[in-house]
Amino acid sequence: MTDKILIYGGSGGIGSAIARRIVGRGAQAHLVARDADRLRALAEEIGAGCTAGDVEDAETFARAAREAGAPLAGLVYAVGTINLKSFAQLSDADFERDFRVNALGAARAVRSALPDLSDGASILLFSTVAVRQGFTAHASVSMAKGAVEGLVAALGAELAPKVRVNAIAPSLVETPLASTLTRAPQMAKAIAAMHAIPRLGTSQDVAALADFLLSSDAGWITGQTFGVDGGRSTLRTKG
Repeated sequence: MTDKILIYGGSGGIGSAIARRIVGRGAQAHLVARDADRLRALAEEIGAGCTAGDVEDAETFARAAREAGAPLAGLVYAVGTINLKSFAQLSDADFERDFRVNALGAARAVRSALPDLSDGASILLFSTVAVRQGFTAHASVSMAKGAVEGLVAALGAELAPKVRVNAIAPSLVETPLASTLTRAPQMAKAIAAMHAIPRLGTSQDVAALADFLLSSDAGWITGQTFGVDGGRSTLRTKG
């Protein structure tokens, strides 16, 4: 039976790269995203199933799991926000939305898919380099993604040995979501220079590790958060 993987954020920069990669190795993908037109175009291109829905709508998760169908060999929640404001500017609504989209959405996605996950299945969530390496103007998103890392550790323990749970914590990746930070060449160049490998990340950088973690080759890896960040979370090459 062909492995089927449910991917939230499936038409986004990272989600679509993961989808193309797993389909390329013979797996099936079922994509979930908010932009119905872009979602359907990608699903048709790669031969995937799809569910149009917003992760801020709690009903999306049960519908996506139902339409994806069982059994599932994997679940990816590649959804996030980039809400960069100083702490003094952040409202309760900012904190609540970032938590709802990043952390609560991940928990809802897992809860809805859990009955359909097969033995040996892999769950992959997404954090950010900003959890480990503190950045100004990142309080809300760092708090929300920090909760995701906590969820990975808790679920890694609770769901073992049947299901593996891991996360990827990227630095800045050139995707539509990050376009406000990368569209200005000067700013993109300055951010790239902050990395030990001095460039911005690509969706393929992240998808390569995602594909491995979703595969049986990663069968003894669970409860981990991996940086795909050009060394930014741990290395300083100057000073």
